[in-house]
Amino acid sequence: MTPIDAIVTRLLALHPKRIDLTLDRVERLLARLDNPQRRLPPVIHVAGTNGKGSTVAFMRAILEAAGKSVHVYTSPNLVRVNERFRLGRAGGGVLVSDAELADVLTECERTNGDDPITVFEIETVAGFLLFARHPADVLLLEVGLGGRLDATNVIERPLTSVITPVSFDHAEFLGNTVPQIAAEKAGILKRDVPAVIALQSNEARETIERVARQVGAPLRLAGEDWIVTQEHGRLVYQDENGLLDLPAPKLVGRHQFDNAGTAIAALRASNAFKLPLAAYEDGIAAAQWPARMQRLLTGRLVAQAPEGAEVWLDGGHNVDGGRAIAVALADLEERVPRPLVLIVGMLTTKDVEGFLGNLAGLAHRVIAIPIANQEKARSPETIVEAARRTGTEAEVSTGTESALARVAQLNLDAPRILITGSLYLAGEVLAANGTPPT
Repeated sequence: MTPIDAIVTRLLALHPKRIDLTLDRVERLLARLDNPQRRLPPVIHVAGTNGKGSTVAFMRAILEAAGKSVHVYTSPNLVRVNERFRLGRAGGGVLVSDAELADVLTECERTNGDDPITVFEIETVAGFLLFARHPADVLLLEVGLGGRLDATNVIERPLTSVITPVSFDHAEFLGNTVPQIAAEKAGILKRDVPAVIALQSNEARETIERVARQVGAPLRLAGEDWIVTQEHGRLVYQDENGLLDLPAPKLVGRHQFDNAGTAIAALRASNAFKLPLAAYEDGIAAAQWPARMQRLLTGRLVAQAPEGAEVWLDGGHNVDGGRAIAVALADLEERVPRPLVLIVGMLTTKDVEGFLGNLAGLAHRVIAIPIANQEKARSPETIVEAARRTGTEAEVSTGTESALARVAQLNLDAPRILITGSLYLAGEVLAANGTPPT
């Protein structure tokens, strides 16, 4: 066990729930630490259901291409908790070191004492301490869950607020309807702070607009105040400040054009950044985000795939995420046809049939596997039952390696393999493959 693992284990004992949305505990600890959240560089605050991480990745790449130093706070991590904390540096940021992260977590633990606090809350406070102590031009701050009562929502006046597409997820914490969930996400909106809103369903958009009117947040809406389109293999963005004709994103999937558009709109929403065209061009083309339609080219697991196979990884786990994956796979199939096999692990809190229903008709077979060390992991048998209800052949395997071996037994010609269904599974795969995020 590393020092960081030991600290996290101790912190888990301070509160019986891993998720308990409130600002009281985090505000108490921040006050004891002299409120580091008030000494941060300008903040762009990002909430939403799908696309938060990719939108942040595009913003970071564009800003870094312009020579800016960019702090980034994201969650969850895939392999190491360090992934949540990227410290801005000239020429590109770096993940926080083990030693510095252990020191700041220890400081937060010591200051908090035995008072109840969740691990995410104390990690967020640790992030604020780190980011306040290291100068940077901007902090890209991703919400952990929801928005209104998320630990990150102690920022009093961000530079810009961003809401990516909102859909049904985490109902046990955020509400049983899309309007309820959208209201929680819209809780990050602040008076007189520009709010960039990605394309939404009508019910989500209506809720976000209502909250914005109540708090006095000026809106910049996708499809009205800015548009992004895919034209002749390029990304075309337009708003009141003009048109940008840019390269296609390196990230795979049509939805990444929308995420890139949201990122551009967020950077142009205030007058804080005067970015050259070259920064947008280089950033859009260079942005990467692990476990989002990520092609695994090398590694221990990849070596076990059938000869000539493609191995892809995506942590999508809700219905809308499955829809975006399906569109990306259909585009790949149109360009280079291959038999598709899905290796799927999911949690009991997710709509497995809704997720897999998007992929019915594309997949030759689903191979269901467990997710290790997750108390809410869904049994492979229930995944198989759901897949068969969508009309897809399915079977159980004991893990990723055995599933890859099973694909080889199917004697498919150069199959396309997608491992999907959970970010926890994605992290497990990256670790086993020897290709953790950096």
